[in-house]
Amino acid sequence: MAHLRGLLSFCILVLLVVQPHQAYGSARGSFRRTRTDPMMSQANGICASSVIVHGYKCQEIYVATKDGYILNMQRIPEGRIAGGNMTKKQPVLIQHGVLVDGMTWLLNPPEQNLPLILADNGFDVWIANGRGTRFSRQHTSLDAAQPEYWNWSWDELVAYDMPTFFDYVHSQTGQKVNYVGHSQGTLIALASFSEGLQVDKLKSAALLSPIAYLSHMSTVLGVLAAKTFVGEITKIVLGLAEFNPKDPHVENFLKSLCANPGVDCYDLLSSLTGKNCCLNASTVDLFLKNGPQSTSTRNMIHLSQTVRDKVIAKFNYGRPDYNLMHYGAIIPPVYNISNIPRDLPIFVSYGGNDALSDVKDVQGFTR
Repeated sequence: MAHLRGLLSFCILVLLVVQPHQAYGSARGSFRRTRTDPMMSQANGICASSVIVHGYKCQEIYVATKDGYILNMQRIPEGRIAGGNMTKKQPVLIQHGVLVDGMTWLLNPPEQNLPLILADNGFDVWIANGRGTRFSRQHTSLDAAQPEYWNWSWDELVAYDMPTFFDYVHSQTGQKVNYVGHSQGTLIALASFSEGLQVDKLKSAALLSPIAYLSHMSTVLGVLAAKTFVGEITKIVLGLAEFNPKDPHVENFLKSLCANPGVDCYDLLSSLTGKNCCLNASTVDLFLKNGPQSTSTRNMIHLSQTVRDKVIAKFNYGRPDYNLMHYGAIIPPVYNISNIPRDLPIFVSYGGNDALSDVKDVQGFTR
C-alpha cells in the first residue's frame, strides 16, 4: 500500500504542469557546435539559463554511450528550500520528445515547470538531452558535421542512450529510477522495457502523450510528412544526414508540405498536435526560440515507418539484403510490447483530442 501511495503521489506531481503564463529561459549555444568547451557549457547551459536563476542547485553532467556519443544531463538534487529530511531522495529521470531538448521542460515559471515542481516535492531530478540536440553534439571520434555522426534512429536511443542515462543515475543514487517520458520519450521507453532493458532499475514510469502506435493519428501535417519520409527517398531529396528544421534545405522541404491543402503552417503546433487549450503566445514564442532541435534524417524516416507500417519495429533498411545483414531476417524484428512485465508500475497520460497521441492508439498498448 505504501508503494502504491508513493506511485500515485509521483504520478499526481507529473500532472501538475498547468496553463503557462509568462515564460522564462532563453536559447543558449549554437546548433552547430560540435566540440563544446566544458566551461562554456557551464556558463551557457540549461542549468545557468533556466534553473540556477530561480534559486535551485543544478549540475551539468556529461555521460558517454557505448557507441561514443557524449550526452548532456542536468541534475537538480533538491528544491529551493532544502528540507531537513536525511532520507535518500527518489531519483526521477525526465526524457524529452523528438525535435526538442531538456529545455522544453523549463519554459514556464518555476511553479509550472515539472522538474522544479518535482524538486520542490522532494525528488532528485535528472533531465536527459538526447543525441544530436544542442548540448549533446559531441562524440569520442566523430564530428556532428560528418554524415556518420547522424547514422542512427530511435533504435540507438533504445540500445544506447536509455541504458546510459539509467545506469548513470542508478550508479550515482543507488536507487531504482522513476522515469517520465514525453512523446518519443515514451516510444523508446516502451521499446526498451519490451526488450527487458532498464526494468531491473525502474521504480515506475509516467508516459505523457505516448506515441508507440500512430495508426489513428489525425494530424494532416503528420500524416503527410510520414508519407513523404519513405525509405531513402528523403535522403536523396534532402541530401542531408542531419534533420535540422532551421536548415534552409529542410525549411524548403517543410514549406512544400505546407503548400498542401488542409495544412495551416501559420499555426504549426495545431497542425501537428491539434488544437491546444493551454498554450499562450509568449510560451509558443519562447518554445520557438529554444527549438526545434536537430535529429537525424534516419530517425524521421524510422518514425514515419512506424506510422506507415502500423507496427513498432526496428529500422527498415528498405532492402531485404540489408535487413538480412543487420537482423538475420528480411523483415525487421518487432518490439513486442506485450513482453513488458505486468507488475511494472506504468502510468499513462493522454489527451482525448491529441491529434498525434490518439486515444485508440494509446489503448492499443494499455489493454
